[in-house]
Amino acid sequence: MSDPQEAGHSPVPAATAPGQGTAASGPGRPRGRLPLTGNAIIQAVTEGHSAVITILAVFAALVIGGLLIVASDPVVLRAWDSFGYAPLAALSATWTSVSAAYSALFEGSIFSPATISAAFHGGSIAAIFYPLSLTAFEATPLILTGLSVAVAFRAGMFNIGAAGQWIGGALVATWLGYAVSLPIVLHAAVCVIGAFAGGAVIGWIVGEIKARTGAHEVILTIMLNYVMYNLLSFLLSSQSAMQAPGQTNQVAPNIAASATLPHVGGPPPQAGVGFLIALAAAGGVAWLLSRSTVGFQFRTVGASPSAARSAGIRVERVWVLAFLIAGGLAGLSAATIVQGQTQPLTFNSYGTYGFDGITVALLGRARPFGVVLAGLLFGALNGGGTLMEAATGVPSDVVDVIKGLIVLLVAAPPLIRLLFRLRRTGGAGPQAVAPKGWSG
Repeated sequence: MSDPQEAGHSPVPAATAPGQGTAASGPGRPRGRLPLTGNAIIQAVTEGHSAVITILAVFAALVIGGLLIVASDPVVLRAWDSFGYAPLAALSATWTSVSAAYSALFEGSIFSPATISAAFHGGSIAAIFYPLSLTAFEATPLILTGLSVAVAFRAGMFNIGAAGQWIGGALVATWLGYAVSLPIVLHAAVCVIGAFAGGAVIGWIVGEIKARTGAHEVILTIMLNYVMYNLLSFLLSSQSAMQAPGQTNQVAPNIAASATLPHVGGPPPQAGVGFLIALAAAGGVAWLLSRSTVGFQFRTVGASPSAARSAGIRVERVWVLAFLIAGGLAGLSAATIVQGQTQPLTFNSYGTYGFDGITVALLGRARPFGVVLAGLLFGALNGGGTLMEAATGVPSDVVDVIKGLIVLLVAAPPLIRLLFRLRRTGGAGPQAVAPKGWSG
């Protein structure tokens, strides 16, 4: 990234520098977006555009996942023992095993041809959309925690504390859900706002300590995660706090029906208002980062804190505000779970949403639209993995391996270029996996 001060401008991220948003021709002109022509598409593929790298990473991860499916299928392994005199039988068994597993994965996350056929013979039409609804339901908390991590990334920081911020939002939403009596729509809205505030407070603590002491946010967020884990355990274990009456387990009371977020229809889990909240949050974050003064400050601090200070930006204030917003988004993720399902808050409710948000943000390259797509991809893998295991016996752990491989390969573009023989370009390709690489 060239120094903007050489051109007489104040320091700005390269992605927002004047003149880089338009394509030009001839030598020495700034690179911009090429027109969408056949040659441009071929060039993007052969040179490994970031979107092409991501698609190839998903493909490579699925291929490796197929090898794991074969390795876990004893029928296929026995068929390969006789490969020397019956090669077609071994190849047929391999194809049958892998195609059955991935077909079940697809049918559990996108749609099943059987439900479409049944709908034409008096079956339920809603059943056609249930896999998509399940994917959206699984993706909802991942999108929000991914946005939480992405906002911090764009400000040049790692938010490892989305899990603790999730718990902060969950505690406030749960308490407001069962301890406060309000009209039906207002009650749900108050709980959602409370969840955002609860997560924002936990994020603000991290930002404030970093701004005042210079402590590294990674250490602060990891330690605060453990504080929140133990706080949740204490509150759910005490009858005088948040433990449900008559319970000995770590479980909170059920929230009131007026505080729940409605589903599309049918038995949960189903997509509903929570998914709309996630999409609205993604749109809000996209506007914040690309259209607002605050977003400009985030990107500038993420690119170079020293340059931001020279431009008169209060870097410490940006740190605090970025973590406050990031924490609030993680709190919203908790609201979609606490208010979007029939089960009460337990000690295990936070699951892996906070840490999955890191992988979603990495895969989405810390861009709101990319985070939504990455969340939907991971939601599809989570939703379809359950059916895959039930229908074929393939362990759902294979899905976790696939998700990890996708992120690993996206974070290592040279490996994808080597695997698929893509041309090397000078500086083209995805940026390094680090907050400053995403600040543009």
